[in-house]
Amino acid sequence: MNENILEVALSSKNPKIKGVMDSLDQYELQIRYTKIDRKNDSIFFTDYDFQVDENVYFYPASTVKFPIAVLGLERLNETDTLNREVRYYVEGDTLESTFSKDIVQVFTVSDNLANNRLVELLGQDAINESLQKKGIGPVRISHRLGYHSEDLKTKPLIIYMNDSTTSITIPSINTAPKPLSLKEIRKGKGYYEDGALKQEPFDFSLKNYYPITAQHAVLKRVIFPDEFSPKQQFNLSQEQRQFLLEAMKTLPRSAGYDPMEYYDGYCKFFMYGDTKDTIPSYMEIYNKVGFAYGTLTDCAYINDTKNKVDFMLTATILVNKDGIFNDDAYEYDEIGIPFLAELGREIHRLELERTR
Repeated sequence: MNENILEVALSSKNPKIKGVMDSLDQYELQIRYTKIDRKNDSIFFTDYDFQVDENVYFYPASTVKFPIAVLGLERLNETDTLNREVRYYVEGDTLESTFSKDIVQVFTVSDNLANNRLVELLGQDAINESLQKKGIGPVRISHRLGYHSEDLKTKPLIIYMNDSTTSITIPSINTAPKPLSLKEIRKGKGYYEDGALKQEPFDFSLKNYYPITAQHAVLKRVIFPDEFSPKQQFNLSQEQRQFLLEAMKTLPRSAGYDPMEYYDGYCKFFMYGDTKDTIPSYMEIYNKVGFAYGTLTDCAYINDTKNKVDFMLTATILVNKDGIFNDDAYEYDEIGIPFLAELGREIHRLELERTR
């Protein structure tokens, strides 16, 4: 059997895959699949790529929340006075939260405000420097999510130390982002701004940049930390890492969300994104998705505990047929999510068949 499972999966006659593969030009598809083999106590990874290129830009959307959540935990680990359960709020906001709650919301329903609170804790410069020091790159986190803000200064967090005293974090001033010079950094033929259509490509050069290679590198370090030198690992306690893994695979219904609105596949595009079915408990999907500006991305470690099959898969696809951004006319449900779901199923099926 052809050992390049990704190649076999992409040659599927299933219309959900074939439709995309037959007109690749418009979809800006990039995929990395990692085959995992074990021998005695050793783990071997083999990466298979399709069109992966750090120099070809795609908008990472909410996938950036993954490293931000991990670095948030790392910061707590390195700060004596802080833990996951301390109550806090952002100065100027009334909403109280805990870091535990924020991280669960980031993974179960991809909450923007939870992510932004972690950005206020860390600051963009510290996020970028921490990742680079661990050998994760290229990457550039330059802005918060869900609203436009040019603010380079983080807001202070007011933290309850106990019932009667609070502590305030010191804001950081972050470097202004420089325009990225990458291929496909200007996309489409027009975009809406303040209700008016601008007849020119949409410029992503000041936005977040988090390519497939960097996404996969974060995932690998979280799932398989022992395969990396201490310098390359995230500095998490065993208990923190267990909490993180639990949050990554938690389904919205288990976190108290309405399963009608937030069905199991809501933030699990691979295998289940195109169905409202319940995900069986033996299918553990540790992942982070992103969707915005017509771009869908999923970065996942999929572990089928029943059949003892596991693999890593990261993929991104652009579905914006009319070439106009900010018009909310994207083919997420018609093309993008069905493609990613079927790709996950195909790879899982081929993994079940391969000899180990």
